[in-house]
Amino acid sequence: MLVSALLTSLGINLGLCILFITLYSVLRKQPENIRVYAPRLVAEQKSQQRRVFDIERLLPSTGWVRRAWQTSEDELLSKSGLDAVVFMRIFIFSLRVFSFAGIVGICILLPINYLGDQLNGIDFSDLPSKSLDVFSISNVKNGSKWLWVHFCAAYLFSGFVCFLLYQEYENISSKRLSYFYLSKPQPHQFAILVRSIPLSSGRSFGDSVESFFMEYHSSTYLSHWVVHRTKKLQGLIRDAEKQYKRLTRLKSSDHTSQNLRRNGFLGLFGQTVDIVDHYEKKLEELEQNLRIEQSAASFTGKEVSAAFVCFKSRYGAAVALHIQQSDNPTQWVTEEAPEPNDVYWPFFSTTFMTAWISKFVVIVATIILTILFLIPVVCVQGLANLTTLESFLPFLKKILTIAFVSQVITGYLPSLILQMFLLIVPPIMKFLSSIQGYVSHSQIEKSACSKVLWFTIWNIFFANVLSGSVYGQLNVLLDPKNIPMRLAVAVPAQASFFIAYVVTSGWTSLTSELARVIALITDFIGRHCSNKANDEFHGPYIPYDSDIPKILFFGLLGITYFLLAPLILPFLLGYYCLGYIVYRNQVSKVSITFRLHLITLCSFYHIEAKFWVNRISIFASVS
Repeated sequence: MLVSALLTSLGINLGLCILFITLYSVLRKQPENIRVYAPRLVAEQKSQQRRVFDIERLLPSTGWVRRAWQTSEDELLSKSGLDAVVFMRIFIFSLRVFSFAGIVGICILLPINYLGDQLNGIDFSDLPSKSLDVFSISNVKNGSKWLWVHFCAAYLFSGFVCFLLYQEYENISSKRLSYFYLSKPQPHQFAILVRSIPLSSGRSFGDSVESFFMEYHSSTYLSHWVVHRTKKLQGLIRDAEKQYKRLTRLKSSDHTSQNLRRNGFLGLFGQTVDIVDHYEKKLEELEQNLRIEQSAASFTGKEVSAAFVCFKSRYGAAVALHIQQSDNPTQWVTEEAPEPNDVYWPFFSTTFMTAWISKFVVIVATIILTILFLIPVVCVQGLANLTTLESFLPFLKKILTIAFVSQVITGYLPSLILQMFLLIVPPIMKFLSSIQGYVSHSQIEKSACSKVLWFTIWNIFFANVLSGSVYGQLNVLLDPKNIPMRLAVAVPAQASFFIAYVVTSGWTSLTSELARVIALITDFIGRHCSNKANDEFHGPYIPYDSDIPKILFFGLLGITYFLLAPLILPFLLGYYCLGYIVYRNQVSKVSITFRLHLITLCSFYHIEAKFWVNRISIFASVS
């Protein structure tokens, strides 16, 4: 990619970022958009809407940036919980790492790379029309005496990151322990989930559980609840929760004149009734049906081989959790009991072998999806190379001679198309994780996060590197001696593509999330075209399965190109700074609650620590 193409991509994305930020700073002040830009405050009934017209509402401002920046960690902890604090610490850690890397890379390594003369025939007076390779290590001669600077920088960077990892992980561990000490004991902490319960002849699952734990855990065992299979109960619970939210929302509003509606189809037909009384009666009917169904499920519902077992103390539950309960490891399988609002019911009745087979099938499906995704990646890389594009589409040769068109196609279009393809990956991975046998939404989210991370590494990093420079050169791949040399040339050559990818997938994606254009349009249609707009309100969640893999993948790019092409580091720093401000604002005003819970999010941080240690160890060994 030429320098001019990269500058074109930066200009387009920077313009989009400014547009989204300006839209947010104006639209967030409009009273009718309060449910879009401050749903958390609406849910907590802390929103103060100003109905009086003020010219200041139409002018963009940056006050939200100052408030997001000045929010302390203690305030974030009291408002949003430890989950939000741990999530934001990922950005703080990344900022520290790449601030150090940026100083070393831009001030020391970049001038050495630029002043090299490995790439003959480079005219620095016409730099915009030249390749970005002049800023990479490819421009340093083989055997140059200046390479010792790169090696020293590699080991210095590795030691600094390991020190920060130790310090950060110790900080998070202490916060987690203090959280458990200060918080009240929760019911799920006294229980475990037991699956694959063996069924004895003439005895029910409940009798087997009681006799087993009375025999082996008699001093700590308290009670148990066997899971029953029922189809209607879960639907009734969802309907009751929905009616309760509608009723709460209506009672909290002062517009009593809007509570008179028709109870027919879409509010257009039927009798005119008080909607509050109507929902109260429906909620009472649902509660009555719910009690009847619960009683029926307890007596006539089919038992499954799973049960929640409660103990007298958390210590007793922890002991039963970590001890193998049977000589047969496929029976009496124990795991932590999920929180009541985190339970995922469909797979409670799966056996050990069924769960193992489903995991194997999901792994195979993930691999097949990863391989199939190589097709759009190769096509996108073809767009980044004008020669390849002209050979496949010769009718575009005249159009590609226009400088601006060629710059947009090679600089902006590849990363944009790739980003659009990537939007469908997190939902697919979440679906695959949901059929893997997990019994909580947190486990599903964590599994989907890991799948998306490795999918991104293989398909965005390795596939782009190989398809961009080694693809089609099978004679090189058949000669193993030339593979390291070719990769040494291929990886720096893709630096320009990844810079454009960071700007498109990072900067523009963050500011579009801030503006919430889709949510704004949906809310507008709901307010003007649906009678239920004032009743139903659902706050958004932070999508961990797509955001955390993106953060870690950008960290991989920073580690890889710290030595090879340090020009990417300022753009990464820009992404982490922007993400720090945007997510602090979203956590404080937009996100109703975090879907993941403390243990799972700390597990995410453990995944990140292992990710960084593995990358640094490989980085140091290769250097």
